[in-house]
Amino acid sequence: MTEKLYNTDSHMHTFTAQVLSCGMEGEHFGLVLDRTAFFPEGGGQCADTGVLICPDGAQVQVLDVQEKNGQIVHVTDQAVESGTAVQGELDWAQRFSNMQQHTGEHIVSGLVHAAYGYDNVGFHLGREIVTMDFNGAIPAEDVPELERRANAVVFANLPVQVTSPEELKTLEYRSKLELEDNVRIVTIPGVDVCACCAPHVSYTGEIGLIKIVDLQKYKGGVRMTIQCGGRALADYQTKQDNIVQISKALSAKQEETAAAVERQKAELAAMKEKCAAIQGELTMLRAETIPATESSICLVEADMDAKAMRTLVNLLTVKAGGVGAVFAGNDRDGYRYIIGSKQVDLRALSKELNVVLNGRGGGSAAMIQGSAQTDETTIREYINGI
Repeated sequence: MTEKLYNTDSHMHTFTAQVLSCGMEGEHFGLVLDRTAFFPEGGGQCADTGVLICPDGAQVQVLDVQEKNGQIVHVTDQAVESGTAVQGELDWAQRFSNMQQHTGEHIVSGLVHAAYGYDNVGFHLGREIVTMDFNGAIPAEDVPELERRANAVVFANLPVQVTSPEELKTLEYRSKLELEDNVRIVTIPGVDVCACCAPHVSYTGEIGLIKIVDLQKYKGGVRMTIQCGGRALADYQTKQDNIVQISKALSAKQEETAAAVERQKAELAAMKEKCAAIQGELTMLRAETIPATESSICLVEADMDAKAMRTLVNLLTVKAGGVGAVFAGNDRDGYRYIIGSKQVDLRALSKELNVVLNGRGGGSAAMIQGSAQTDETTIREYINGI
């Protein structure tokens, strides 16, 4: 049985151990040590990584850690002979970040449970994202206050107490499982009491900052995404860089960028409406220049919106003895089409058209629309042949 050093000292990131066994683990090797500070994947948290240093100085990469049948298996890139004394070194930046995220999750989950009575029914701590699933709705407008209270706990620098009480029946604590033996209880006084197997910071102040970055409806409840500590800082820096660039682009103060974007959207909508009106007038003028014919009429445009295409097709349909067709696009990206006719049953034609033009679409006997991945020459030859 491997001694779990992370249970007694979560901040230990170097240690000595002896290799008990070494076997194959898929394409890699699986090492069992007599003691380890590497935390295996569990409780929703990803495994620690790092290196094992052999007596000859060789560094063996620890790629993953799993607990299997009571043994902690270190998945490595090299084999190490049984009996070898090794020095383990964790990727401390990753481990400390995981402890910040996980303790932050306890704080937020405890506050949500106290405020709403909801349980955390799903937790994932990956290398880039932390999510929590709660079995009830949390209004978006409550998030700022929840975040403020979570950070108040951080700033209070409360002790994070880890115990293994013998009597659990009289103890109230959060847990997704029915636990009986060797239960570790993580307590943040006045905030949360929860069964948990993972390493945590010793004081809430080590978390630094808790930021709720997303809240979405999920399976009758909500999925909340948080970032803590260094990850929260990185998230802030990324968003700050974006705000600075947007602020410069819009010539607006950073705190007024949202309002500036809304003004830009309104101006763009007005411009689109004006352009649509102009395009409509041009469409009418162009249709007037096209003479009536007993044949089909086919127009291919580089770009035209759906409303203008439909208007033009309605005008062409009156003048064409066959079909009136408008295609918009190019040979590389494909074409959108609308086709109308007073003479030809287009429902019967659409299947053949989509085969010949490598297209998708359909509609009524009088009008069809869709898309085609073909070239302009093929379009004109086919339509003019109807």
